Amino acid sequence: MRDEHTLRVLDTGLRRAAENLALNRSLLECHQEGHSPHTLRFLRFEPSALVGFHQNVDQELLTEVCRAEGIDIQRRITGGGAIYFDPTQIGWELYVDKRFVGSADMEKIAGRICRAAARGISRLGVDAQFRPRNDIEVDGRKVSGTGGAFDGDSIMYQGTLLIDFDVERMLRVLRIPAEKLSNKAIASARDRVANLSELLGETPSLEVIQRSLAEAFAETFNVTLAPAEGMDAVEQARFEQALKEIDSDEWIYQRNRPAVDSPLLEAVHRAPGGLMRAGLTLDRERGRIGQVWITGDFFTNPRRMLVDLEAALRGIAVADLERTLHDFFDDYPVEMLMLTRDDFIRVLRLALDSDDTAPAKGDHPSHAVG
Repeated sequence: MRDEHTLRVLDTGLRRAAENLALNRSLLECHQEGHSPHTLRFLRFEPSALVGFHQNVDQELLTEVCRAEGIDIQRRITGGGAIYFDPTQIGWELYVDKRFVGSADMEKIAGRICRAAARGISRLGVDAQFRPRNDIEVDGRKVSGTGGAFDGDSIMYQGTLLIDFDVERMLRVLRIPAEKLSNKAIASARDRVANLSELLGETPSLEVIQRSLAEAFAETFNVTLAPAEGMDAVEQARFEQALKEIDSDEWIYQRNRPAVDSPLLEAVHRAPGGLMRAGLTLDRERGRIGQVWITGDFFTNPRRMLVDLEAALRGIAVADLERTLHDFFDDYPVEMLMLTRDDFIRVLRLALDSDDTAPAKGDHPSHAVG
């Protein structure tokens, strides 16, 4: 029986990206099954470039730079955007359930956890504030990014605290338009983020940072902290099983599009819940959609929802797009953070509208965005 008034504190140290992400999966699954206690995990990464669960690696990362510089490429089990990790950042993760947080709403869960983290960061000597959708800032500069994944009633919510972060190295790894890599743009990017060492004029020890965050979470959720030496045998076995799958190209590149014979229509939609990309093939003679790919830096639960949605859209008549999407979401239980079904309709309709051989809007019965 899980103790609802205790929060285990687990420090898994500096690890490869694949190991950290396998720990994400194993701890979340073990928590969902009722085996693992509520847990606060601290972690660090060897140099790594990570894409969100829904993203395409080649769209988001300069893979040749990563390989040349020995930077691991990996895919998170959470949504969100591409990020660069190295030992100059410290990560924190909560494995809890919705009752622990006091809400079943994704937006409220994110807000409550992020405000607790902001209080912990503020105790170090800065004025940290939560800025929706998922950032923590000091004087308008990002000091921490966050995101989460859900499995049944269990939640894994994670954040990253910038200690002495190298912005220029991050920009060399992420696929960013050339105009944004000018000296002026780099200086602007550096001004938008804040390192704790810069804000404080010194670098607090990892022990001090972890204690400040842990105490803030304990007070927010009215629980007692219980430091632990490591995982138990069940969690360790689940970790080793998850590592075999995650430490593979099949896992890393699963959202990359395979080569297709038909021309690909693509579009981007910046929704309140994050950037969305859509690609699709079109049988113009029959007026039917072929393959569909949807990627982006958004958060949904369950994670396989996109795979099921893409399957539901495969082969449908263009005129049936909106009806098919509404039918899908009517029947499919899904949680989304600041995202709606209309955002999916919007990005797919934009992709179709990018086809300059298509009929004019007035000739097409389904051009209105639902």
